[in-house]
Amino acid sequence: MRQRTMLVNALRAHMAEFGIVTRVGLPQIKELLAVIADKDDHRLPPDARACLESLGRQFLSVHEEICAADRRLHAWHRSDPVSQRLATIPGVGPVTASALAASIADPSVFKSGREMAAWIGLVPRQNSTGGKQRLGKISKQGDQYLRWLLVAGAMTVIRHARRRGTANQPWLDDVMARRPTKVAAVALANKMARMAWALLRHGGAYRQPVITASL
Repeated sequence: MRQRTMLVNALRAHMAEFGIVTRVGLPQIKELLAVIADKDDHRLPPDARACLESLGRQFLSVHEEICAADRRLHAWHRSDPVSQRLATIPGVGPVTASALAASIADPSVFKSGREMAAWIGLVPRQNSTGGKQRLGKISKQGDQYLRWLLVAGAMTVIRHARRRGTANQPWLDDVMARRPTKVAAVALANKMARMAWALLRHGGAYRQPVITASL
């Protein structure tokens, strides 16, 4: 995906030099590829078109490889009950669920969800001096890929919560009110990792907590 992003950026930059600009987003790349393929579009000199055609072929090849890998991953997710149970956690989709299921074959190696979250690198550093405990930034010493997936999923949950509200998530509502968005996302990712450990260790699927109205 990083390679695809680099190719997209290169295509956009070179086309912009000739005054050809399109909207941001992967689907809009088709507009640039159509211009490159159109021999009657004289905005592109022949030599530039040849170079851009090469970049276009590279982009299409990498894009097809990503799509094929995505199809294989989703097929594996549909066939694996553990991955499907993990995907019931809000913010955990097939990619994150399959990565967790594949990376943590034996959840019993972790004594608790917090220990697994620490292994992923989602627990803040602790500095204790003079009897006072201070929490710093997350260690980032764990599994970088899992950490990125969980934080990205948490950001999606937060964006959805800002639009739709957090009626059934008082904890998230409180964190979002007190902390910057990125800090709240890391806190939520930590919570998601603990939920994943509980499902991996004890089975079952995630169930949304029921908030009872107080009299």
